[in-house]
Amino acid sequence: MDQKLLLKWANQRQLSVPTLLLKHYKELGLKENELIALLQVQSFIDEGDGFPTPELLSERMTLSMNECAELLGRLIRNGFLTLDKKWDEQGILFEFFTLDPLWIRLMQLIKGEQIEKQEQLKQNQEGLLYKRFEEEFCRPLSPIEAETLSMWIDQDQHSAELITAALREAVVSGKLNFRYIDRILFEWKRNSVRTVEQARAHGEKFRKYNNQQPRQEQKNIKVDSYPTFSWLDQS
Repeated sequence: MDQKLLLKWANQRQLSVPTLLLKHYKELGLKENELIALLQVQSFIDEGDGFPTPELLSERMTLSMNECAELLGRLIRNGFLTLDKKWDEQGILFEFFTLDPLWIRLMQLIKGEQIEKQEQLKQNQEGLLYKRFEEEFCRPLSPIEAETLSMWIDQDQHSAELITAALREAVVSGKLNFRYIDRILFEWKRNSVRTVEQARAHGEKFRKYNNQQPRQEQKNIKVDSYPTFSWLDQS
């Protein structure tokens, strides 16, 4: 390869195309020729020409000047491209293109997909949670019980994992009812318990405390059984 040609290739500007744009341009409603036109406009901007004319754009594409003019107008109308104006230091007004609307719409699309995935994951977790409760109770949940379960998730912001841990705690304690589970969740929330690990540690601490209580009560009874002597009773 010719050395000058190699140096020219090595020193040329590189146009960075976000992978997210290539993956989602169809979902944005862009066609291939519109995508290429936007990339060409970005290339002109990177080269210092903020307002490439349809004629210049046509030289880089397989479209006529009129087709490029129509294409640019459509991209502006559809909210993928903006034509802005500003004054330079010499007081001359000039126009320039910006692809900010395209990037904003792309980010909104990605954010919407993330929210949709999170909502779907939440629905799946809730479905599994309902199923787990019905398995432990050996019956379908009543409307009030189902509403209580939803309140734990939506209003109290308990995670599905934490609610499952409270259910397990109720089963182990032999007190399988919603009131008892609600008391467990209330106690955990009051003590800033947010994870299953914290709930397990809190439960162990509570059981250890309860196991020590009978001994303490016996000790108190033994102390109280001694006769007391009051100097005030002496005459």
